Amino acid sequence: MSEPALPGPLAGLAPLLDQYGYPAVALFVLLDNCGIPAPGQTILVLAAVYAGTGHLSFAGVVAIAFGAAVLGNSLGYLIGSTGGRAFVHRWGRYVLLTPARMRRADEFFARHGGKVVTVARFVDGLRQTNGIIAGTTEMPWRRFQPFNVLGAALWVGVWSTFGYLAGANVGAVYRTAIRYQLWLLIALGVLCAALAVRQLLRHRRRRHEHADRAGDGS
Repeated sequence: MSEPALPGPLAGLAPLLDQYGYPAVALFVLLDNCGIPAPGQTILVLAAVYAGTGHLSFAGVVAIAFGAAVLGNSLGYLIGSTGGRAFVHRWGRYVLLTPARMRRADEFFARHGGKVVTVARFVDGLRQTNGIIAGTTEMPWRRFQPFNVLGAALWVGVWSTFGYLAGANVGAVYRTAIRYQLWLLIALGVLCAALAVRQLLRHRRRRHEHADRAGDGS
């Protein structure tokens, strides 16, 4: 079967996938999910396109990418849980990560960590760091892992199916998908801001109620 016309990011990785195949998928997806910037999502889409043209097994691409995504995020969690707290205590003040802000991050992840881990892979930046953040904020491993597996399954399922079905039209479809990914990032940012504002308002309300009770008692 003839090769589909590939857009820039996919075309740049094509020789690498031609030469190394499945190991390239495993390596780049693993790195992309454990905090190291790598084109894991791009090579996943490209491998699915190759599967659609008969050059790779679609089941093989899905299985390898899923395993690498789960393992990569698990490694990120271990990095955060073993070294994240020490880094924050020593260097956090230099990047405006004060103890008070870290406590708020802990509280946020305690309530919403599962949602973040599940959808994070669809957002560049969060895909690479959500496991590290979960480990640093001490999200329990037993709670983290099911959401990690679910997020990996959704991410690999969506992008591999997209690449497989897009086929020869992958260039135009890929650019459209990236555009929608940007809107998802914006929506997630707005949601996080709204949750932060709500938490701030609740904190202020509790503080005022406490002050009123103290005034009544006196």
